[in-house]
Amino acid sequence: MGDPAIVKKPVSVEQFLPLIANGDPLELVHGEVVRKANPLPEHGAAQGKLLAGLDAFNRRVGGPRGPGGWWLMTEVDTIYAKTSEVFRHDAQGYRRDLHPERPTGFPCPHVPQWACEILSPGNSRVDWISKQRTLHAHQVPHYWLLDPREETLTVLRYHPDAYLVVLTAQRGETVRAEPFGDIEIEMDELLGLT
Repeated sequence: MGDPAIVKKPVSVEQFLPLIANGDPLELVHGEVVRKANPLPEHGAAQGKLLAGLDAFNRRVGGPRGPGGWWLMTEVDTIYAKTSEVFRHDAQGYRRDLHPERPTGFPCPHVPQWACEILSPGNSRVDWISKQRTLHAHQVPHYWLLDPREETLTVLRYHPDAYLVVLTAQRGETVRAEPFGDIEIEMDELLGLT
């Protein structure tokens, strides 16, 4: 007779929070503890360039340095209450008209209006499928998937039925990507290639 199947019990948010209290790069995805992939150089370069490229939005509205209107941040543990999940997005943003004060808390209880994942080997299925479903359930308006290996950007917009792909871009292109369409983004720079 073979070994009995091992059944993993789902982990609750309360059980999960002590695991990330010291900063371990873990996420709670559908009751399962998932370790974030170790970032490769291309991942780190893209993450740095992403926030630098969007800096014109990371301030109050108006002024000479850009349109503003957003709080942009990286690697923030964020709880999605409807599905009892905790994600640490590579980048996320909150519109200042909806959040006059910078969102705070651990994990942050505020659902972002934009989230971005930079795909790494081993995590793309979670980012493309599991996280997309959760973000859709929470009506996150914009979800970006930046893939340094494939040198592509996919921009998704919330629709009640499912996310809609509103932009795909690749190396060598210059695009305007919602919700940050007020500026042009050079894909080579976004990917950390220049």
